[in-house]
Amino acid sequence: MSCPPSDPLQRQVAELLVVRASGQLDDQHRRYPQWELSNGELQRLLNAGVGGVILLGGSAVELQQRTRQLQSWSDQPLLLCADVEEGVGQRFDGASWLVPPLALGRLHQIDPEQAIALAERYGHCTADQARRCGLNWVLGPVCDVNNNPANPVINVRAWGEEPTTAGALVAAFQRGLARGGVLGCAKHFPGHGDTASDSHLDLPVLPHNRERLEQVEFPPFRAAIAAGVDSVMTAHLLLPQLDPQQPATLSSVVLTDLLRGALGFNGLVVTDALVMEAITARHGPADAAVLAFEAGADLILMPADADAAISGISQAIAQGRIPIQRLHAALRRRREALARVQPSSPGLPLPTPAERELEQQLVTASLEQSFTAPIPPGEGINLIRIDAAWPCPALNGAAPALRLPQQHGFRSVVIHGQGVSPWQDDTEAPLALERLGDGPVLLQLFLRGNPFRGERDRQEPWRAAVQQLQRLERLACLIVYGSPYLWEELRSALAPSITAAFSPGQMPEAQRQLLSSLLQHP
Repeated sequence: MSCPPSDPLQRQVAELLVVRASGQLDDQHRRYPQWELSNGELQRLLNAGVGGVILLGGSAVELQQRTRQLQSWSDQPLLLCADVEEGVGQRFDGASWLVPPLALGRLHQIDPEQAIALAERYGHCTADQARRCGLNWVLGPVCDVNNNPANPVINVRAWGEEPTTAGALVAAFQRGLARGGVLGCAKHFPGHGDTASDSHLDLPVLPHNRERLEQVEFPPFRAAIAAGVDSVMTAHLLLPQLDPQQPATLSSVVLTDLLRGALGFNGLVVTDALVMEAITARHGPADAAVLAFEAGADLILMPADADAAISGISQAIAQGRIPIQRLHAALRRRREALARVQPSSPGLPLPTPAERELEQQLVTASLEQSFTAPIPPGEGINLIRIDAAWPCPALNGAAPALRLPQQHGFRSVVIHGQGVSPWQDDTEAPLALERLGDGPVLLQLFLRGNPFRGERDRQEPWRAAVQQLQRLERLACLIVYGSPYLWEELRSALAPSITAAFSPGQMPEAQRQLLSSLLQHP
């Protein structure tokens, strides 16, 4: 699809936009069409000068084709990125899906040397696979210090619960990315770890002063910057003690005075997605883009309307509201970043034997078990709760969490957001067991902090349910995949005789390792 040549200023501004696309080639397979542009729109915008694309969905093999297709629609090198905080396989089937970063944060408390070595290998694996798929920019590491267990959006995405651990591990991860030849992105500045609300849904407030930020929130960002991180992503949150008017993404106090000035960061500053409710509930697409660029952001990620964002920033520059030098500086930083990436190398197998070994080693190092006795075969219920629609990447028909208990005689019952509720109005006995059937219960909870879910998962009375099953002598085993905070809460309610286990990772490899050790072979 052709596009008439745009104004030279608008073409330059367009280079600073990063728009959202599906990793799949066909428009009909878009998972989130309200955010993922159609191929016609993508081709039009890339032809008009848009300089970046963030991708999600599909397989790693298809992603190789997709990145080549997108680059063919542009006459300039593109920034091609993805939120692959837990390895490329977290978003694209067939690549390595690694344990969440907080798994290594917990390991760091026990064995710092091993955790740091694994974090660097983690970053290198992610970079190598990203580059083989045609990506040149990894939107990680998460530098937020998750010191608030009630945080619904960061949680296991963080590398640590205190600044020293987080800083050591994000630096190691960034060294691995750099060795693999892709750009990294420290996020979400100035720190999203100590919040109890989700910026996808609302505007969180971080009430701390500058002294506290220097002690807790800033150290991991300083460590990432010292390790050479190429970009920093902003956080959509309000810091009333620093700027009571604007969230960090739109605040020159945060982006220019603090990030550029106090922390000395000279690389690319990129907004978090501007389609998030923390921004769209308060600003239109042109206004949000202008305010972010004016505050000090170089790249505009996922504007609600790309054309409006380009026009708004171009007009602000033409009218003298924003100096033209700001545009030239942002374009220079973009060029310098692209000059640092290594060429993609498609066609190599995903993953390699060494990368598969790393997947397994990370899972093994992060498992926790209270093992009393293996679970014998017999008729029972394999009760699974997932915090997503079913099927999902962690749980499909072939998942070990379903297949292995079924081979033992357990009948699977999956609870998910769109299914039948298992709850009844009884605070002491909240599970409606008559709906589930008879026999011992193998309880598997796939629960972790997830964007867009807010408080929903925390409202479920799993502690009371575990106590209910124990009173009835029906709890055969408890397994938690995901949140260490839920694991610690439920483990404290367990009798010593109950076999229980925890994995920060939810991927099939974690399921296989845990269930293979817990189920007694017939």
